[in-house]
Amino acid sequence: MPTEASVSPPISHVVSSIPLRKSTRVSKPPTWLSDFVCPTNSSSSTSLLTGSYPISSCIGYNHLPPTTRHFDIFLSSIVEPHSYQMAITDPRWVEAMQLEIQALEANGTWAVVDLPPGKKAIGCKWVYRVKYNSDGSIERFKARLVAKGYNQREGIDFHDTFSPVAKQVTVRTVISLAAIYDWPLLQMDVFNAFLQGDLHEEVYMTLLEGFRSQGECSPRVCRLLKSLYGLKQASRQWNLKLIEALIANGYSQSLHDYSLFTKVKGAKIVIMLIYVDDLPLTGNDEEMIKELKEILHCNFKMKDLGTLKYFLGIEVVRSKEGIVLHQRKYALELIADSGLGGARCASTPLDQNVKYTTAGIDSSGCDGSMEELLEDVSTYQRLIGRLLYLTHTRPDIIFDVQCLSQFMQAPKKIHYEGALRIVRYIGQHPGQGILLSASSNLVLTAYCDSDWASCPITRRSVSGFCVKLGDSLICWKSKKQSTVSRSSAEAEYRCMATTVAELVWLKGLIEELGVKHNAPATLFCDSQAALQIAANLVFHERTKHIEIDCHFVREKIQKGMVQTFHISSNEQRADIFTKSLGVAQHNYLISKLGMKDIYHPPT
Repeated sequence: MPTEASVSPPISHVVSSIPLRKSTRVSKPPTWLSDFVCPTNSSSSTSLLTGSYPISSCIGYNHLPPTTRHFDIFLSSIVEPHSYQMAITDPRWVEAMQLEIQALEANGTWAVVDLPPGKKAIGCKWVYRVKYNSDGSIERFKARLVAKGYNQREGIDFHDTFSPVAKQVTVRTVISLAAIYDWPLLQMDVFNAFLQGDLHEEVYMTLLEGFRSQGECSPRVCRLLKSLYGLKQASRQWNLKLIEALIANGYSQSLHDYSLFTKVKGAKIVIMLIYVDDLPLTGNDEEMIKELKEILHCNFKMKDLGTLKYFLGIEVVRSKEGIVLHQRKYALELIADSGLGGARCASTPLDQNVKYTTAGIDSSGCDGSMEELLEDVSTYQRLIGRLLYLTHTRPDIIFDVQCLSQFMQAPKKIHYEGALRIVRYIGQHPGQGILLSASSNLVLTAYCDSDWASCPITRRSVSGFCVKLGDSLICWKSKKQSTVSRSSAEAEYRCMATTVAELVWLKGLIEELGVKHNAPATLFCDSQAALQIAANLVFHERTKHIEIDCHFVREKIQKGMVQTFHISSNEQRADIFTKSLGVAQHNYLISKLGMKDIYHPPT
């Protein structure tokens, strides 16, 4: 019997028998290939698989305090499942789902019924989160059942939906004050918060995946008797119940942020923020903080998470120098999900003088009209959304993300490559965050700037500003103006009016927190024309179209709330929020903003 080898000759013999023609054309690799390391021989293939630019070269833990190091190791050790199929392979998540079902049934959340004629049932899904203690150890595995509320119909199964959550600038302001006064930062968590809200509408939901009773046919559904996560009205119902309990116990709701509550007794104060069911709190009196915890425990089923370490994906690290807010874990997951763990890091988020358009890119006379549309639009939209959330602690990327977010409906490949460049820039310092200094004073300082007619599509200007409380950066923004400015002075003045409005709001917020703030806020601008308009009491044709802004700014200056100064363009901190810069200037402004990466290995 012939062997297999005798029947099928070696492939090398077959290939060698056919003469191959070698092209004389000189091949040139595409430019985007320079962002990656491609092996040219077998010896380098191993380094490519393991990552030619390992993330370990950008992150170090040995120089951190033991408690911080311990917390970070725990935080990164567990991967949260993204689907039910992933979760059922781990008995810990299975147990978490069973506990959630038991809690829902004990609460009388639903009744299993037949779907009435003419009614539609919304779907549901599982969301998985790991809850951590303040020392980094795992407190519990949390499986949350979420209704697909986006299928609800207004006027039929929901009416009012609005529920305020704490603004990020409010969170940073409170944490900054805690750093200055050395207040403790604590965190409370509510068990099944949304289940405590009352549901008045008639809502039906499909049976749960993995928990459908045997023998039940498909028309059987759950009629929701109480509120559930994911419903459009769920957060509002829970928020109303929580606010009612706080006000009944003597807490005051802020007029500047409806999710901020305070209680003052002489010089004593306790502060609590509401972000759905996460409740950070601080204050200068231990007994008042203890009293607040008892109020929450009496009205709701609570979990005391101890010191605030992890909040909404933001990691909180405290030292004698101050408090650092960063999103290292979130950034590393973003880099890994983008497949850029081994890519070369970018030195800036965006190439200098590059401007994106609907056609592609506007640089050196190239209109990008031949650029192809991106096939998978959802991939681009998801990436931009994740980058936008990262700007809560990364002001250095907010301008570039703002530019790319304008093309969410019809992105082109060049836009997607630009978003990936931002991810590669993040890979250079994934632990980058903002330092809220413990040695700051209580003076507000703002920087505002605009790039006149910089949008190549609409010729609108881009405004950017940032506000510091002492040395701590607490507020920043980059936004394209809503109207076309007819001069650079007009664009600058519109930006100045927006910044002054933010300063006035922040002064009121700080005073509500029991801090005396009589010193005027300082506003730096690099436009002499805008400063002259603010100081000139005579209106003329040049300022007629911005007369309301002029009245507003001048009124605050005359009352002594704001004082303006000129600053050179090279020292203008807000420059990073209005345009792409070179490497040297970009890094210089980052240092001036007070950004810090505690995980970058010291050189």
